Amino acid sequence: MAKMNFGGVEENVVTRSEFPLEKAREVLKNETIAVLGYGVQGPGQSLNLKDNGFNVIVGQRKGSRSWDKAVEDGWVPGETLFDIEEACEKATIIEYLLSDAGQISVWPTVKKHLTAGKALYFSHGFGITYNDKTGIVPPADVDVILVAPKGSGTSLRRLFLQGKGINSSYAIYQDATGKAYERVIALGVGVGSGYLFETTFKREVYSDLTGERGTLMGAIQGIFAAQYQVLRENGHTPSEAFNETVEELSQSLMPLIAENGMDWMYANCSTTAQRGALDWWKKFRDATLPVFKDLYESVKTGNEAQISIDANSRPDYREKLNAELKELHDSEIWRTGETVRALRPERSK
Repeated sequence: MAKMNFGGVEENVVTRSEFPLEKAREVLKNETIAVLGYGVQGPGQSLNLKDNGFNVIVGQRKGSRSWDKAVEDGWVPGETLFDIEEACEKATIIEYLLSDAGQISVWPTVKKHLTAGKALYFSHGFGITYNDKTGIVPPADVDVILVAPKGSGTSLRRLFLQGKGINSSYAIYQDATGKAYERVIALGVGVGSGYLFETTFKREVYSDLTGERGTLMGAIQGIFAAQYQVLRENGHTPSEAFNETVEELSQSLMPLIAENGMDWMYANCSTTAQRGALDWWKKFRDATLPVFKDLYESVKTGNEAQISIDANSRPDYREKLNAELKELHDSEIWRTGETVRALRPERSK
């Protein structure tokens, strides 16, 4: 573990150079890792672990679409693919990667197989942090750890296949065996992370829920929609409005920002763009800061967690969700996006 200084703040960071894959394999050589759930994170993490040489099995509900997807990905029923209870029984490390709602419903089954010395692994701090709402309270004689990749399961797998890694946070909630640190870092390296930074379950879920509702999805969609609407109301065509709002950002600027930073972007654009961006960014910050403060408070108090639990537990949840997603899909901005993406040069070769 190394101390890294970020703007005067020290953080604990582990890189693959100091904890290589060979060491991770040695740490986990006698472990059986059961990945429960084959939805968002499950496929990427389980396949990466398998390809990296770890002993991995998958636990999933038989007859579900996710079970069929696991079979398509090469998991063999009765050998490496089991129902959830059997996977829990066989495992020494249980990766609890079901949805937040799924974790609540399956918890009684998982808990009875958490015998002394096992490890319970999460990729989200939700279930533990809000355990007054979820009921997820692990026994005292198991390790409780977290590795949270900073990207989707799809990205985790894609980057792994490209020979790259993805940053992850890690946390230890409970160290019952004295091996929790080595276990969590080995698992982080095993799923494809080359850079792991320390957090807590609480900090992870607070930042994650804020980010999802903020700049990662909620805020960015709101800003896209607002700019697109203003351009359309002022006579710009759908193509022009979409390209100026989304396409240039996602295809041209964001990769450069990822490589070099926003400060570099400001220093390397036209003087007209530079002047405008410098004049306006603080106005956007000041306009949205109260919204972000409200958002964080809603996360911190557990209000966002309760909204999610309540919504996901309704019998008509999927029907209502699909209606909301359809509204987003059918909006002019994203229908235009479909056409623009189809016209990208690489698609027409």
